[in-house]
Amino acid sequence: MLKLKTTKYILIIFLFVLPVKLFAQYLTEDYFKFNRALGYINSYYVDSINSKQIVEDAIISMLKDLDPHSVYIPADEVKEIREQLDGNFDGIGIQFNILDDTLYVISPIAGGPSEKVGIRAGDRIIEIDEENVAIIKITTKGVRDRLLGEKGTTVKVGVKRKGVNETLYFPIIRDKIPIYSVDAAYLIDNEIAYIKTNRFSRTTLDEFNDKISELRTQGAKSLILDLRGNGGGYLDKAIELADQFLEKDQLIVYTNGLKSPKVDWKATGTGQYRDFKLLILIDEGSASASEIVSGAIQDWDKGIIVGRRSFGKGLVQRELNLPDGSMMRLTVARYYTPTGRLIQKSYKKGKEEYEKELYNRYEHGEFLNRDSIDLPDSLKYQTLKNKRIVYGGGGIMPDIFVPLDTTAVTKFYSKFIRQGALNSFVLDYIDNNRKKLTNSYKDFATFNNKFEVTDKILINLRKYGLKNDIETTDDEFEKSKEDFGLIIKALVARDLWDMSEYYQIVNARDKGFKKAVEIIKNWDDYKKQVLNAQ
Repeated sequence: MLKLKTTKYILIIFLFVLPVKLFAQYLTEDYFKFNRALGYINSYYVDSINSKQIVEDAIISMLKDLDPHSVYIPADEVKEIREQLDGNFDGIGIQFNILDDTLYVISPIAGGPSEKVGIRAGDRIIEIDEENVAIIKITTKGVRDRLLGEKGTTVKVGVKRKGVNETLYFPIIRDKIPIYSVDAAYLIDNEIAYIKTNRFSRTTLDEFNDKISELRTQGAKSLILDLRGNGGGYLDKAIELADQFLEKDQLIVYTNGLKSPKVDWKATGTGQYRDFKLLILIDEGSASASEIVSGAIQDWDKGIIVGRRSFGKGLVQRELNLPDGSMMRLTVARYYTPTGRLIQKSYKKGKEEYEKELYNRYEHGEFLNRDSIDLPDSLKYQTLKNKRIVYGGGGIMPDIFVPLDTTAVTKFYSKFIRQGALNSFVLDYIDNNRKKLTNSYKDFATFNNKFEVTDKILINLRKYGLKNDIETTDDEFEKSKEDFGLIIKALVARDLWDMSEYYQIVNARDKGFKKAVEIIKNWDDYKKQVLNAQ
């Protein structure tokens, strides 16, 4: 006999996912077959079973065979994912790192609960609500489980501070903590603004407008919008950002699916930055919403796209809640750029090959040489204003190609970064030199001009590597020294100030960034060459 509890559970799932009025048409033979099979397992299987796990596995299996971006998200992961896109969470407001089983405060978030009670960068949190967390090999998840909580609730932390013998105790009242999607925003010279975003969250447009408005008052007339590594987010936020640069009724994107009618998204004509010279940086990590913005700007010949071919995700997902708090992200439509380009790369060979596609691009030489990219004539399209050739079928092709910089990438450098050893080394260095650093460098300009990563620091870096089983040769170390010095300086700046200062340092040697500045400074020439504009 079919157990009633399991039957009800399955029915509830389907009723929750589908509108009630449409439910009847989906009660197919396959649906009843699945229900019957689960009932037989529950009733007759030789051992006890976990019905919930079986249902979860079935959902995962169903989605896996549809497309690479239709996924099941367990209930315990939904909240964290939504926090990233909603732009806030409830907590105490610190950036932290775990070094040698110790929880270090990298910096308290400005205006957050921790800063208000006096938590400082460099503090070690050794107790949380009277639990000694310095001896339990705490993980990132363990930190989140203990420090996140409902707004208005209190958590008491015990802190060890350099130069203070006793443990300091701080009761911290949790509050809403913003998660910023704009990593950096600064003025390169008197007229060129630089803004880097890491995702498209609910707060992205507000953050962007705040930053660019401030830079405009400082004289900005051009913008380098860095979307490299930006994996996307909310479709409507990408549309809103593109709208800032396009003219009234210019198509931004359209979506279409078998059960999702075609929808055109057009510019409102109210964009505040339509007069800006616009350059967008993209790479193989730029996906989805980033490709919508880049595609719209490219198709209307509104700006110049620089970098490497983007990821190639042209599928639109809808979030569908399940009764236990879990969620499905189900692909419901494809999106197309204004010229009609579908930039979704093929997934016909299955999810495993799909996930290897970027690696295959690298192996094929695409990251180093544009000529290695072979796109058929069938993927050619013409831009809507100047009738330039652009391509669909697997990402946005930049107007100007910039190869991946591999000059300093040694096994030693890669391993140091990959294992997180560099972050730990810098954190240790700052912890031992914080007072000297803050006394010597009162502002970022002074730091940027005068701070040097000395040979002594680099020798200590190499010794630190040996302690962590990261060995190197003299030649390999010499090859990577300059890049190590740059990143160390940038990480120190990030600790003392913020991410904008970090990027001001690393961008100084970034090929894509330097090419972008060159283009903006010679805009009229590049506009003629690239956009065929007079």
